[in-house]
Amino acid sequence: MPKLRTVAVVAGTALLVRRAMRRRIRTSPLWPMPALEEPISGRPRSRALRVLVAAREEVAEGVVRLRLEGHDLPGWEPGAHLDLVLPSGLVRQYSLCGDPEDDSSYTVATRLVPDGRGGSREVHEQIRAGMELEVRGPRNRFPLVEAGSYVFVAGGIGITPVLPMLRALPDGVEWRLLYCGRDRASMPFLEDVEKLGRMGVPPFERSREWGSVTVVEGPADLDGFLADVPEGAAVYCCGPEGLMAAVEERFPRVRLERFAPRASGGDAFEVELRRSGRTLSVAADSTVLAAVREEFPNTLYSCEQGFCGTCQQRVLEGEVDHRDELLTDAERADSMLICVSRARGDRLVLDM
Repeated sequence: MPKLRTVAVVAGTALLVRRAMRRRIRTSPLWPMPALEEPISGRPRSRALRVLVAAREEVAEGVVRLRLEGHDLPGWEPGAHLDLVLPSGLVRQYSLCGDPEDDSSYTVATRLVPDGRGGSREVHEQIRAGMELEVRGPRNRFPLVEAGSYVFVAGGIGITPVLPMLRALPDGVEWRLLYCGRDRASMPFLEDVEKLGRMGVPPFERSREWGSVTVVEGPADLDGFLADVPEGAAVYCCGPEGLMAAVEERFPRVRLERFAPRASGGDAFEVELRRSGRTLSVAADSTVLAAVREEFPNTLYSCEQGFCGTCQQRVLEGEVDHRDELLTDAERADSMLICVSRARGDRLVLDM
């Protein structure tokens, strides 16, 4: 019996010490410990959900809408997007364009990009009704704020986050939308948008620009549309990068929704992985993620566009050129997404 009691005491003590060590390492990863065989990787920022593709419909030329059904789905507000995990493992972000009050389904739409990175092609060619998919989120970095009036500019598939916003605007608020595309056949949800414009404008005010929808096939007159934006108006834009850059040039305070990094490339620099004891070179036309994965192929990553947060890493030294569309100002103070962000100098030190 004394031997059994001694064994039990030793085992219990070892368990407590192990738990204490784990807590200590979690709170201070740089606490003295052996170098790691592989770096500590980031992780997705929200739990995964399984949903059923209940319906698949082509709503414009090259645009497919998916209705994804599930049970007690997390709520969302206009402007939110969803991470869609494709059968290949690729993760792509799509704005939610359904009804925020519906907790049994999500609706997303995607345009086929023939020369893209493969995500949209996979959605169009492989996703069918009856399949199960994994999603993460929703998350919202493009929220509808309170304002005295609103101006929206949408290009093509960029209408998806704007449509729920139009439906959620308070009665009587002034708003106008410029919706542009290659041609009407390629513009999704065009009928819904035009119907909202007619419903939002009383007959005696139909001559006014405010409370209306302007549909343009081809290049739009942004100078004219943005010429008389009143003080305090909230201005939103989503669409091709060229359109968003043009709107931002004319109205720097515009709120933008991007699903691609602002810019790639820059100056070459070095990255020290403090915990792994390695120093890597990042070429001017490469990324920190690419350099790290050359040494440690199992490093976690997902979207490679600065949206999902899987590759988030703690920064110990150096100034970061943040190019992501996800981290808060507080998070950027000591971390970065290594798939898109770079050094604002010649060296960074990461807790890897």
